[in-house]
Amino acid sequence: MQQRMDISQAAPQGYQAIMGLEKYVRANVDGTLLHLVKLRASVVNGCAFCVDMHSTDALKDGEQGRRLFAVATWRESPFFSEVERAALALTDEVTALGEHGVSDEVWAAAQDAFSDKELADLILAISTINVWNRVAVSTHLQPPAL
Repeated sequence: MQQRMDISQAAPQGYQAIMGLEKYVRANVDGTLLHLVKLRASVVNGCAFCVDMHSTDALKDGEQGRRLFAVATWRESPFFSEVERAALALTDEVTALGEHGVSDEVWAAAQDAFSDKELADLILAISTINVWNRVAVSTHLQPPAL
């Protein structure tokens, strides 16, 4: 599969706008949680480039490989805290918005786990990775060779 275009070159101002949001969420969301959210959304969206990048980055930052592999089956895995589970559930529902959006159950769990500011930042983080996933998938962005 060949990359279709480089968005950063074709629309540099738009790309920089997304980067501004990326910088905000990096500064405002816990790094470990952000890695998990980015990886989970990327798995759900089938973004090979982002799965590779975020798992590699998480490993470099000290995350355990077993937890990263378990993100694909997080509901059945014993490796995640209640806070992480709330974030992963919210990631699933924001990433694959159904007819009724985010369920009351998932929202309530997220509200219990996070302050309003933390929850707002988490929603922005989930939304940002979904933008990146859509850019990478639609342009056939490929991970670097092994």
